[in-house]
Amino acid sequence: MLASIKEFFERHVGLMTDGAGAVSERGVQLATAALLLEMMRIDYQTSEAERRTVLAGLEESFALSETEATDLLSLAEAAGPATDYFQYTSRINKSFTLEQKIRLIEHLWEVAYADHRLDKYEDHLAHKIADLLYVPLQALIAAKQRVRGAAGETPEAS
Repeated sequence: MLASIKEFFERHVGLMTDGAGAVSERGVQLATAALLLEMMRIDYQTSEAERRTVLAGLEESFALSETEATDLLSLAEAAGPATDYFQYTSRINKSFTLEQKIRLIEHLWEVAYADHRLDKYEDHLAHKIADLLYVPLQALIAAKQRVRGAAGETPEAS
């Protein structure tokens, strides 16, 4: 399964690193789209609000048009569900600053709260991705609180 996903990425978007270990911009975009898509899917209930939030996150993160973001999300959907988040986070770790990683975590929380309820699987995924991106727990919780406050949600245990 992992080999087929890797082959899909290599064939369609050239996600492999070059000889110097650099990741292509498109590869980082696709890895980000895949993580946001996983957050949308993780509770087995996807909504149009979550999809719009994913697209907005991609547009903002990479200065994409709506069409470009939609195409990117379609490509991530074509790859199917992730079985290993490291394949995505390792690419992001090579390209993103800590601030960009924290913004990605905020986007994950935005997707989680788009349906106005935080599922335990969404919470777990955000923690797992933050850990793989080496985002400190304090920054993860601060991002969650910012997003929750912006969404008008009531506080809960972090």
